[in-house]
This record gives sequence, structure tokens and C-alpha cells, in this order.
Amino acid sequence: MSDPRPIGVFDSGVGGLTVLSEIRDRLPFEHTIYFGDTARVPYGVRDLSEVRWFTFEIVRYLIGQNVKLVVIACNTATAAALKAVQRSFDVPIVGVIEPGARAAVVDTIGRRVGVLATEGTVASGAYGRAVKSLDAGIQVYEQACPEFVPLIEQGIVDGPELEAVALRYLAPMMERRVDAVILGCTHYPLISSVINRILGPEVRLISSAGQTALEVRSILSRRSYLRRPQHPDDTGLATYVCSASPDEFAALGSRFMEEEIQAVSPAVVV
Repeated sequence: MSDPRPIGVFDSGVGGLTVLSEIRDRLPFEHTIYFGDTARVPYGVRDLSEVRWFTFEIVRYLIGQNVKLVVIACNTATAAALKAVQRSFDVPIVGVIEPGARAAVVDTIGRRVGVLATEGTVASGAYGRAVKSLDAGIQVYEQACPEFVPLIEQGIVDGPELEAVALRYLAPMMERRVDAVILGCTHYPLISSVINRILGPEVRLISSAGQTALEVRSILSRRSYLRRPQHPDDTGLATYVCSASPDEFAALGSRFMEEEIQAVSPAVVV
């Protein structure tokens, strides 16, 4: 049995491309549709009820594109709305928080885990609950990083400006001697080299992107939803949609995907 329908992935901007890249690496025959809500980025500084509304709009849009599974490639939207949209729609819907939490529980030795995330994700307490549901003895230290996403969306992924901001956010983590840090926003892997340089090689950085891609593969396999290629070179097609500034999205997204995004379609969600 084979299901040729695409996988839908969305985020507030380009950050979710880190998740899309992992999905395409692990499931090269799958078609994908990526929606970047660039008209309303960033989500992390917004009220969670507003983010929940946005999430419902975009999930409805993707289902209208006949997707077979939706990935909420945004930690804030996952925290705000995952359970609500799972209850409301028939398609499988996957978030990025639980996969990251599981990886942190495995990787920490000293049982001191840091979480770098948006204000909305930190306010939700979602990572702390997810980690402690797996190991109640782990200490979780969460740090809101509101300046990261705007800098990344401007293409600032290194340099003195970013480093100064990162030092301010990471100082509490170093004081608490964490040995594993969850990059609790899908934008943050794009600046992982800066974060790693400051924290040092002994601190494990955890991105939920790879773990989420493995979960997607497992769900599709169990449901017999994997796409069967017609020939070995029959790789999946990637479609990109955003809610504002398609040219800017294509230029920035191409840098982060390390391949040219040739076309981005504008879309309105309601």
C-alpha cells in the first residue's frame, strides 16, 4: 500500500525548515508542503491563545491541500495548540516538544537540563512537564530568548551582535552547570555553532528536528502511508508557501536549506 499525498509542515517563519530538512533526508520519496507564516512571525512574543488561533487556521489550510500528516514545526505553536488540534482533526498531527524532551532525558548525565525557547514556550511550561513526565528527578532550567528569532529571520546567524545576545541568555545555563540544552525553537539550530562555542563541547545541544522526523516516519509506516517511488530517482517534491514576502522567504530559506528554493507561493489562511 502506498500513499502519495504530501506531508504538511509549518512554522512561523523559516525556522521550521530545520525540521523539513530532516524529514526530507530521512524520507526522500515523500512530497512535502511547507507553510511559513511570515506575515505574523514571531509567535513567541504573542499570547498563546492567539497562537492557538493561528495554528488552527494553518492546519485547516494544509488539510485543504490534502496532506496525510501535519508537523507543527514550531515549539510555541506545539505548546499552545497541539492537543487541541489533535482532538479537532482526523489527520495525524505531530509536534516538536516531546521528541526533544525524550532526547534530553537520554543525553543528560548530571540530570540538569537547560531549555532555550521563546517567551511563549517558556510561559507554557511544556518542556518542563515533558521532561519530568519521563524522569521526575531531572532539574529543568528554562530561558526565554526573545531576541533570537528576529535576528535569525534577518539572516543574522553569527557575528558580534548575535554573540552578545547569546552570552546574556546562556550565562544562567552555565551558572547552573547544565550538561544538555534543548534548542526549544526550530529557529535555534541555525545558530547552534554560536551557542556551542559559548557553552563548550561538554554540553550536549539537542534539536528536536531529527527526533521529530523519526516519529513522522514511524507514524507513516505504521499506517501504511509511506509513498512508494516509481523508480529509484523518483524523489519527493517540495512545495513552499508563505503568508508574506515570498522573495525574502526564498532567499533566506535557500541559505538554511543549502539548496535553492526556486518558487514560493503566497497564501492567505482564514
